[in-house]
Order: sequence, then C-alpha cells, then structure tokens
Amino acid sequence: MKIAVTYENGQVFQHFGHTEQFKIYTVDDENILSSEIVNTDGTGHGALADFLKERGVNVLICGGIGAGAVMALRDAGIQLFGGAAGGADDQVLSFLGGNLHFSSEANCSHHESGECDGNISACGGHCH
Repeated sequence: MKIAVTYENGQVFQHFGHTEQFKIYTVDDENILSSEIVNTDGTGHGALADFLKERGVNVLICGGIGAGAVMALRDAGIQLFGGAAGGADDQVLSFLGGNLHFSSEANCSHHESGECDGNISACGGHCH
C-alpha cells in the first residue's frame, strides 16, 4: 500500500491544494518499507488527486483541504485523512498503529466564500 502525506520540512503541510511536496510511503500492515519525497511541480488543488493516483497512492494524510479536492480524491479512489498535524513520519506510524488523529471536517471553506468562516485551523492558518 502507498500512503502520501502533504509535506514541508518534515511536517504535515496544512493546505492540500498548495502543497509543493508529498512524502510517499510504501508500507505493509505494520511497517514503513520505504519513502520518497516528490515535488508537485506546480500542480495544485483537484489536479493533485490525479498526481497521487498516477503514483499508486491509496491513502492521503493532510491538514486542511477544500471540498473540490475531497471529491477529486474520492473519485480517484484515494482514502482521505484530513486535519492531521505534526511530523509526517509520526502520522504514518500512527495510521499504521490505528491511532491517527484526524478530522472528517478538515475543510478549507474559503475556496467557496472568499473567507475561512472562522475555521482557520483547518486552513493551516493562512486565511486572515
């Protein structure tokens, strides 16, 4: 199985659509077998779902994410765990151990309204 994490300086990057790198892990049921950091080369938002699908990713762990990207990931068959924070490696190990802390409501609603609607933490704090 392959797990992708939005990635910046060892941490889960907090805005899926603006991520410049993913760390992609090849795992078995309990262990990380290998990992690589891949650049998105300017690909953004919904197109990132295809980027991940082309690389065989089954699971995405990220911070905030917009509704359009959620639907694109669903259409690509990629299971989403949004609202995660902290070290990327730690989050993957938590996922493998069955105790990943995530939020099913980690949406960046500012894409539709021009504001973060008070949900700044889900947007990685970039809305003002």
